[in-house]
Amino acid sequence: MERKMILGAALDLFGTVLEYRRYLHSHAELSFGERETADYIARVLEREGIRFSRIAGTGILARIDGYTSSKRTVVLRADIDALPVSERTGLPFASVNEGVMHACGHDMHAAALLGALLLLRDRRDRFEGTVLGLFQPGEEVNPGGASLVLKEEPFAEFDVAAVIGEHVEPELPTGTVGFRAGKYMASSDEVRITVRGQGGHAALPHRLKDPVVAAAAMISAFQQIAGRNADPRVPTVFSIGRVIADGATNVIPDTVEMEGTLRTFEERWRSDACDRIRAIAAGTAAAYGVEAGVDISVGYPCVVNDASLVALGRSVCTGLLGREAVVKLGLRPTAEDFGYYTQRYPSLFFRLGVGYADGHSAGRLHTSAFNPDEKALCYGVAVLSALALEILGLPAVRKDLPDAE
Repeated sequence: MERKMILGAALDLFGTVLEYRRYLHSHAELSFGERETADYIARVLEREGIRFSRIAGTGILARIDGYTSSKRTVVLRADIDALPVSERTGLPFASVNEGVMHACGHDMHAAALLGALLLLRDRRDRFEGTVLGLFQPGEEVNPGGASLVLKEEPFAEFDVAAVIGEHVEPELPTGTVGFRAGKYMASSDEVRITVRGQGGHAALPHRLKDPVVAAAAMISAFQQIAGRNADPRVPTVFSIGRVIADGATNVIPDTVEMEGTLRTFEERWRSDACDRIRAIAAGTAAAYGVEAGVDISVGYPCVVNDASLVALGRSVCTGLLGREAVVKLGLRPTAEDFGYYTQRYPSLFFRLGVGYADGHSAGRLHTSAFNPDEKALCYGVAVLSALALEILGLPAVRKDLPDAE
């Protein structure tokens, strides 16, 4: 019964949360530059009487204490940065910042967290301990805002029972949520390679050391990393997405620049794969008489969900939304800096459906046409609130919980 009341309370907050979302959407800001976003969130929290402090430069950490003093704490996290994407939705509240758009739904995440904090503020008598609302900057770029948050040790005084985050999912209909226990999202590393040779007239290649041919050979050779070096039980992707050979039809350049991404799900193999990238680049360069410089920017670790929290989440959402609304997720090779939290604390990262029930497309994440169903905000508020109340109001792991799937 309590869970259904939470859903009703979230529905009552819809108009307010919708206003939050539309303001944040129209004032999208890039990673680590979310100053107006943070100021807006701060104004809302101050107006609503919720304590907060600044964190990680452009982040906000809100705090709500329950009815008794306890170090037991739940952290609800939302990312707040946008992407360098020019919006093409035609919405009346489209981004006013040209070339910057909330194309990954972080405006939805932040608005839902604001709504959850309002709901929990009015239910302080229902839980003991503390709820922290973390509005985190810089999820989209290395080193990731999560790593900067943790460097400040903001949770040192607390006994963190769970760090919980959500992410919108246009492939799930509104009113559904998705969970996966254990490894869920991949690690990610950014790879940049510079191939240096000796350019010149393209009609006289015998006098040159061609970096273009060498770079092409490297790209082909890199395919053996996933195809022949990786354990087939460990999904691995290494993709080169940018190649700049700034010559001409009759000019071979001196250098070729390449950039790519490495994604996998096992830390030891992740390190070995980086070594293979360096070895293949060096060996191919030697074979072609050129030089290769490899720079690997170590990115986010895997997102690994705590199995008991997944079981709890499935139980809570089954009671809140119905059994058919709770789905099992597959492995996802995209990455999230939420992985840093999963390395330190029991954590849960789930998917919130934002697809339209009538079949109208919400678009794809990271595209200029992404337009999630705003009705999903109610479910985001309800799920975040219900999880926090369940963990702090009741034992975190109960005998009647189903096994995690």
